[in-house]
Amino acid sequence: MKTKTSPTQRALNLWAVILIVWAIYRTYFKMPEWFDEFIAKPMVFILPVVYYIKNSDKKPVLESLYLDLKAKNIIKDLLSSMVIGGVFLLTAILAVYVKNQKLTFLTHPLALNQLLLILTTSLATGITEEILSRGFVLKKLYEESKNIYTSTFFSSILFFFLHVPILFTNTKISGNMLLMFMTTDLLLSMINGLIFLQRKSLTVPILIHAFYNIVIGLVFI
Repeated sequence: MKTKTSPTQRALNLWAVILIVWAIYRTYFKMPEWFDEFIAKPMVFILPVVYYIKNSDKKPVLESLYLDLKAKNIIKDLLSSMVIGGVFLLTAILAVYVKNQKLTFLTHPLALNQLLLILTTSLATGITEEILSRGFVLKKLYEESKNIYTSTFFSSILFFFLHVPILFTNTKISGNMLLMFMTTDLLLSMINGLIFLQRKSLTVPILIHAFYNIVIGLVFI
């Protein structure tokens, strides 16, 4: 007798396909960062999720993802995420100090277009990765388990594996820095997962993720 596939299993199957496609893309296609973040990731991460929600779940996409775009809520969420983003900034500066025995922030002056690129790509990354990892995968795991901690933990492991193709194909990241990024990725995922489930909002995780990426862009890369 054929067993019926649960909604969570179907969602995880889709996630596995996305991971395989993304790993192949990162391995064989060396495109500029702007292409990865503004074109490749939305196509690979978001389009399949939107298709699944509309055709399999048959639910409104924004509502299903807990994505609230009301201006007053976005401002409130922005303030909350800036506090947590500040913690990541202090942690990053401390890590640089431990490594170099001196406090550094910007290793070289940035032109306005470079700064704008860091800001926009950071936000784009936050949107695509949080929609897939929190709004879709974590939500599905939580709906089945009803356990905020186990669902957050397992979704964080999946989030980590999603970053393996990025971490191991980036020539700028190696050695202790690679280990640090792996650890902070897991920490970021756990924090965002708990916030997402407690607040039933994807906006704060997106903004925290964006601030985290801005810190990486300004301090490390």
